[in-house]
Amino acid sequence: MTETTRRTVVFGAGGAGLAAVLTACASYGAPTTDANVQADEPASAAPENSAPEQKGGAKPKALADTADIPEGGGKVFKNQNVVVTQPAAGEYKAFSATCTHQGCAVAGVSNGTINCPCHGSKFSIQDGSVANGPASEPLEEKQITVDGEKIRLA
Repeated sequence: MTETTRRTVVFGAGGAGLAAVLTACASYGAPTTDANVQADEPASAAPENSAPEQKGGAKPKALADTADIPEGGGKVFKNQNVVVTQPAAGEYKAFSATCTHQGCAVAGVSNGTINCPCHGSKFSIQDGSVANGPASEPLEEKQITVDGEKIRLA
């Protein structure tokens, strides 16, 4: 019959502790994205107000008014998984809001970059290229249309 030794108990307890630590690390970044959902709720409320302008579903729902996107900055639309930027006056660009490093949602736009809170990656507002790693791939460009003062996904 096998006896339970002190060494077996210590190894078992250590293995359970290691499993708990690795499980906690696997969810790294998830609380940050949950906080972004709460922070983004007011931003997504503005485009919903433009819904009455839709007639017969001919045009997609507007993401925002052009005045909502600051020149030299941008805005993240979490529900649509897109970030819209205005690198120069009247020039609007859109990119995926999913960081290419580990799939976290980008949190905001400041100082000419789209910023990921998980590991610090930064992307250019002009072309989505990596401005600061650890990401090594640019953000995917999304197609938008500017119709008067409305910005819509194409």
